Amino acid sequence: MIDYSDLIGTPFVQDGRSKAGYDCYGLTKEIFARYGKDIGEYWCCVDDKAKINAIYRGAVANGRWQEVDYKHGEPIPVPALVGLRFNAPPGCVNHTGVYIGDGKFIHTRERIGVCVSSITAPPWNKQVVGIYKFIG
Repeated sequence: MIDYSDLIGTPFVQDGRSKAGYDCYGLTKEIFARYGKDIGEYWCCVDDKAKINAIYRGAVANGRWQEVDYKHGEPIPVPALVGLRFNAPPGCVNHTGVYIGDGKFIHTRERIGVCVSSITAPPWNKQVVGIYKFIG
């Protein structure tokens, strides 16, 4: 079991990649690194709004991630990437988190920093675009 308690409350920092602050992808990288998995940096950044969508679509298209059919009973591995659409057009992924088991995911929010939320609780349950396991 990986301990995340040292991350809770770490502030949100745009493009953050350290304990001084994380953005959602920086936190995702940190969690996967704690599991010994290097998921890489994003590679196709047109602007800030396009970053996460580019990561998500590019990684899935390039076979680095495989979708988990959790809606039909496939178990969600720990860790797994949670792609979310929050106040964005349909089909767009603009927030990521990491599934950590027991129906929870860890992510970071601008106003409160790193936190753990229930994947089935509003507002998150309607925002999940997909859940993906890393296959390298």
